[in-house]
Amino acid sequence: MRIFRAMMQSVPATWKFAPLNRPYTPSPQTRKLEGIVFDVDGTLCEPQTYMFSEMRSALGISKSEDILEHVYGLPTPEQQHQAMELIRDIERRAMLKQVAQPGLEKLMAYLDARGIRKGICTRNFETPVNNLLSKFLAGSVFAPIVTRDFRPPKPDPAGILHIARSWGLVRRSTGEAGVPADPREEEKRRSSEGRGQDGGGSVDGPDLLQTETGEVVADASGLIMVGDSIDDITAGRRAGARTVLLVNDVNHHLADHEHTDLVISRLDELIDVLENGLL
Repeated sequence: MRIFRAMMQSVPATWKFAPLNRPYTPSPQTRKLEGIVFDVDGTLCEPQTYMFSEMRSALGISKSEDILEHVYGLPTPEQQHQAMELIRDIERRAMLKQVAQPGLEKLMAYLDARGIRKGICTRNFETPVNNLLSKFLAGSVFAPIVTRDFRPPKPDPAGILHIARSWGLVRRSTGEAGVPADPREEEKRRSSEGRGQDGGGSVDGPDLLQTETGEVVADASGLIMVGDSIDDITAGRRAGARTVLLVNDVNHHLADHEHTDLVISRLDELIDVLENGLL
């Protein structure tokens, strides 16, 4: 049974993506869909949430601590490398048990038939991602694929904006707060302001950089971010994309979150949404 519902609490619903079931005609009420960005664990494959407790146990940290922030905050490169290998080992074992989300192949076949670009933005490292794609989606192209090696990670919007930039989606800034299109430039600015590479903002309050009027910045407003976590929907919202929550028994409380624009229970429910311009 379809249970998706549009919410649009924080983003004014002044336009929707144009339906894909008819030729695109520009209008003030519609916008062309430029691509979709997907999370991996819990989104393209079923959640393997047990990994996180195993990782925290291996690292000796509490449930309240962010795993990647802990690793990146270790004092020496050697300690960071050793800690990262501990969590990679857990991910390598878990990837052997990956199960595709219901509706995965059907949705991707639809997007490929419609010529919709697909990207990935995940906090996983590349091996589990490649395993999932080769196992369930051989021949379906995702590019670019933003993994843990890209910093700062979600909930920072930089990864999604990098994907937008790589697809040629840019605009001229009007001087508002935002993230520069080039993540290297963002890192330089953060350093010059005495802030860490991962930034100083919380997921509830965007801590975006001031851009110069006329500066070329990435434009993710034509994108949809599909994920299952607060990091996913917050990164999508902060990037300026529309957000879709794939709901499950663990994350249902996010259905009413201000960063969630649409809720689905199966990936292939997106087909009707896109066909009829419901987002």
